[in-house]
Amino acid sequence: LLNGTAPEKILCLTFTKAAAAEMAKRLFDTLGHWATCPDDVLMEALENATGDSLTREILSPARRLFAQALETPGGLKIQTIHAFCERLLKRFPLEARVPPHFSVLDERTIDELLSEAKLRVLERSGDDQDRDVACAFEIMVERLDETQFHDLMKEIAGKRSRLNRLLTDHGGVSGAVAVIAQQLGLMPG
Repeated sequence: LLNGTAPEKILCLTFTKAAAAEMAKRLFDTLGHWATCPDDVLMEALENATGDSLTREILSPARRLFAQALETPGGLKIQTIHAFCERLLKRFPLEARVPPHFSVLDERTIDELLSEAKLRVLERSGDDQDRDVACAFEIMVERLDETQFHDLMKEIAGKRSRLNRLLTDHGGVSGAVAVIAQQLGLMPG
Protein backbone atom coordinates (compact mmCIF):
# COMPACT_ATOMS: atom_id res chain seq x y z
CA LEU A 1 0.00 0.00 0.00
CA LEU A 2 2.83 2.39 0.84
CA ASN A 3 4.37 1.76 -2.56
CA GLY A 4 1.17 2.83 -4.29
CA THR A 5 -0.55 -0.49 -4.97
CA ALA A 6 -4.32 0.03 -4.99
CA PRO A 7 -6.04 -1.75 -2.06
CA GLU A 8 -8.45 -3.55 -4.42
CA LYS A 9 -5.46 -5.20 -6.13
CA ILE A 10 -4.19 -6.85 -2.95
CA LEU A 11 -5.38 -10.27 -1.81
CA CYS A 12 -4.62 -11.57 1.68
CA LEU A 13 -5.28 -15.27 2.35
CA THR A 14 -5.41 -17.14 5.64
CA PHE A 15 -6.51 -20.57 6.77
CA THR A 16 -9.27 -19.58 9.21
CA LYS A 17 -12.06 -17.02 9.44
CA ALA A 18 -10.68 -15.96 12.82
CA ALA A 19 -7.27 -15.25 11.27
CA ALA A 20 -8.88 -13.26 8.44
CA ALA A 21 -10.86 -11.19 10.95
CA GLU A 22 -7.73 -10.63 13.06
CA MET A 23 -5.73 -9.60 9.98
CA ALA A 24 -8.42 -7.09 8.94
CA LYS A 25 -8.65 -5.70 12.48
CA ARG A 26 -4.88 -5.25 12.75
CA LEU A 27 -4.71 -3.60 9.33
CA PHE A 28 -7.51 -1.14 10.09
CA ASP A 29 -6.11 -0.45 13.57
CA THR A 30 -2.68 0.30 12.08
CA LEU A 31 -4.02 2.45 9.25
CA GLY A 32 -6.38 4.24 11.64
CA HIS A 33 -3.47 4.98 13.95
CA TRP A 34 -1.39 6.25 11.02
CA ALA A 35 -4.21 8.60 9.99
CA THR A 36 -4.30 10.36 13.36
CA CYS A 37 -0.91 10.08 15.07
CA PRO A 38 1.66 12.90 15.20
CA ASP A 39 4.14 13.17 12.32
CA ASP A 40 7.17 11.99 14.31
CA VAL A 41 5.29 8.89 15.58
CA LEU A 42 4.05 8.11 12.06
CA MET A 43 7.53 8.54 10.59
CA GLU A 44 8.96 6.09 13.13
CA ALA A 45 6.13 3.59 12.48
CA LEU A 46 6.63 3.79 8.71
CA GLU A 47 10.38 3.31 8.99
CA ASN A 48 9.82 0.30 11.28
CA ALA A 49 7.27 -1.14 8.85
CA THR A 50 9.43 -0.71 5.75
CA GLY A 51 12.91 -1.06 7.22
CA ASP A 52 13.94 1.96 5.13
CA SER A 53 14.92 5.51 5.94
CA LEU A 54 12.06 7.61 4.55
CA THR A 55 11.42 11.25 3.74
CA ARG A 56 8.53 13.28 5.10
CA GLU A 57 6.86 13.11 1.65
CA ILE A 58 5.56 9.65 2.62
CA LEU A 59 3.48 11.03 5.53
CA SER A 60 0.56 12.39 3.51
CA PRO A 61 0.03 9.25 1.35
CA ALA A 62 0.35 7.06 4.48
CA ARG A 63 -2.36 9.07 6.24
CA ARG A 64 -4.72 8.59 3.25
CA LEU A 65 -4.40 4.78 3.32
CA PHE A 66 -7.08 4.39 5.99
CA ALA A 67 -9.65 6.24 3.87
CA GLN A 68 -8.57 4.34 0.74
CA ALA A 69 -8.98 1.02 2.53
CA LEU A 70 -12.45 2.01 3.76
CA GLU A 71 -13.52 3.17 0.29
CA THR A 72 -12.22 0.10 -1.56
CA PRO A 73 -15.05 -1.26 -3.76
CA GLY A 74 -16.17 -4.58 -2.27
CA GLY A 75 -13.92 -3.99 0.74
CA LEU A 76 -10.42 -5.29 1.29
CA LYS A 77 -9.87 -8.84 0.09
CA ILE A 78 -8.85 -10.51 3.32
CA GLN A 79 -10.32 -13.99 3.30
CA THR A 80 -9.76 -17.65 3.87
CA ILE A 81 -8.33 -19.90 1.19
CA HIS A 82 -11.70 -21.67 1.19
CA ALA A 83 -13.60 -18.42 0.53
CA PHE A 84 -11.16 -17.46 -2.22
CA CYS A 85 -11.58 -20.83 -3.95
CA GLU A 86 -15.35 -20.58 -3.65
CA ARG A 87 -15.22 -17.10 -5.24
CA LEU A 88 -13.11 -18.45 -8.11
CA LEU A 89 -15.49 -21.36 -8.68
CA LYS A 90 -18.49 -19.03 -8.72
CA ARG A 91 -16.74 -16.73 -11.16
CA PHE A 92 -15.61 -19.51 -13.51
CA PRO A 93 -18.02 -22.43 -12.99
CA LEU A 94 -17.86 -23.79 -16.52
CA GLU A 95 -14.08 -23.83 -16.58
CA ALA A 96 -14.07 -25.61 -13.21
CA ARG A 97 -16.77 -28.02 -14.40
CA VAL A 98 -19.16 -27.16 -11.58
CA PRO A 99 -22.81 -26.21 -12.05
CA PRO A 100 -23.40 -22.46 -12.26
CA HIS A 101 -25.16 -21.09 -9.16
CA PHE A 102 -23.87 -23.98 -7.01
CA SER A 103 -23.85 -23.55 -3.26
CA VAL A 104 -21.38 -24.78 -0.68
CA LEU A 105 -22.89 -26.88 2.07
CA ASP A 106 -22.29 -26.00 5.69
CA GLU A 107 -21.54 -28.67 8.29
CA ARG A 108 -25.13 -28.78 9.56
CA THR A 109 -26.55 -29.34 6.06
CA ILE A 110 -23.94 -32.01 5.37
CA ASP A 111 -24.92 -33.84 8.56
CA GLU A 112 -28.62 -33.62 7.62
CA LEU A 113 -27.96 -34.99 4.13
CA LEU A 114 -25.82 -37.79 5.54
CA SER A 115 -28.60 -38.70 7.97
CA GLU A 116 -31.05 -38.85 5.06
CA ALA A 117 -28.61 -41.00 3.09
CA LYS A 118 -28.21 -43.32 6.08
CA LEU A 119 -31.99 -43.75 6.25
CA ARG A 120 -32.12 -44.52 2.53
CA VAL A 121 -29.36 -47.12 2.94
CA LEU A 122 -31.29 -48.64 5.83
CA GLU A 123 -34.46 -48.77 3.73
CA ARG A 124 -32.66 -50.30 0.75
CA SER A 125 -30.89 -52.85 2.92
CA GLY A 126 -34.17 -54.61 3.54
CA ASP A 127 -35.11 -54.59 -0.13
CA ASP A 128 -34.63 -57.99 -1.76
CA GLN A 129 -34.31 -56.29 -5.16
CA ASP A 130 -30.95 -54.79 -4.12
CA ARG A 131 -29.30 -57.70 -2.36
CA ASP A 132 -25.76 -56.31 -2.89
CA VAL A 133 -26.59 -53.18 -0.90
CA ALA A 134 -28.21 -55.31 1.81
CA CYS A 135 -25.08 -57.49 2.09
CA ALA A 136 -22.81 -54.47 2.23
CA PHE A 137 -24.98 -52.91 4.90
CA GLU A 138 -24.95 -56.10 7.00
CA ILE A 139 -21.14 -56.10 6.92
CA MET A 140 -21.00 -52.43 7.92
CA VAL A 141 -23.43 -52.98 10.82
CA GLU A 142 -21.28 -55.83 12.12
CA ARG A 143 -18.05 -53.84 11.98
CA LEU A 144 -18.92 -50.16 12.55
CA ASP A 145 -20.46 -48.23 15.39
CA GLU A 146 -22.72 -45.25 14.65
CA THR A 147 -19.87 -42.74 14.63
CA GLN A 148 -17.75 -44.86 12.30
CA PHE A 149 -20.77 -45.35 10.01
CA HIS A 150 -21.32 -41.59 9.92
CA ASP A 151 -17.63 -41.00 9.15
CA LEU A 152 -17.70 -43.64 6.39
CA MET A 153 -20.79 -42.05 4.82
CA LYS A 154 -19.05 -38.66 4.94
CA GLU A 155 -15.96 -40.15 3.26
CA ILE A 156 -18.09 -41.81 0.58
CA ALA A 157 -20.01 -38.58 -0.05
CA GLY A 158 -16.72 -36.73 -0.47
CA LYS A 159 -15.51 -39.24 -3.06
CA ARG A 160 -18.83 -40.15 -4.67
CA SER A 161 -17.65 -39.47 -8.22
CA ARG A 162 -14.83 -42.01 -7.78
CA LEU A 163 -17.28 -44.51 -6.26
CA ASN A 164 -19.78 -43.97 -9.10
CA ARG A 165 -17.02 -44.50 -11.66
CA LEU A 166 -15.93 -47.72 -9.89
CA LEU A 167 -19.50 -49.04 -9.83
CA THR A 168 -20.16 -48.05 -13.45
CA ASP A 169 -16.89 -49.49 -14.75
CA HIS A 170 -17.49 -52.85 -13.06
CA GLY A 171 -21.22 -53.34 -13.45
CA GLY A 172 -22.40 -52.44 -9.96
CA VAL A 173 -21.57 -53.44 -6.39
CA SER A 174 -20.93 -57.14 -7.01
CA GLY A 175 -18.56 -56.42 -9.92
CA ALA A 176 -16.68 -53.79 -7.95
CA VAL A 177 -16.38 -56.13 -4.95
CA ALA A 178 -15.02 -58.90 -7.20
CA VAL A 179 -12.39 -56.58 -8.72
CA ILE A 180 -11.34 -55.24 -5.32
CA ALA A 181 -11.12 -58.77 -3.90
CA GLN A 182 -8.97 -59.84 -6.85
CA GLN A 183 -6.66 -56.84 -6.48
CA LEU A 184 -6.27 -57.51 -2.75
CA GLY A 185 -5.69 -61.21 -3.34
CA LEU A 186 -8.83 -62.23 -1.40
CA MET A 187 -11.07 -65.18 -2.02
CA PRO A 188 -14.40 -64.31 -3.71
CA GLY A 189 -17.11 -63.56 -1.15
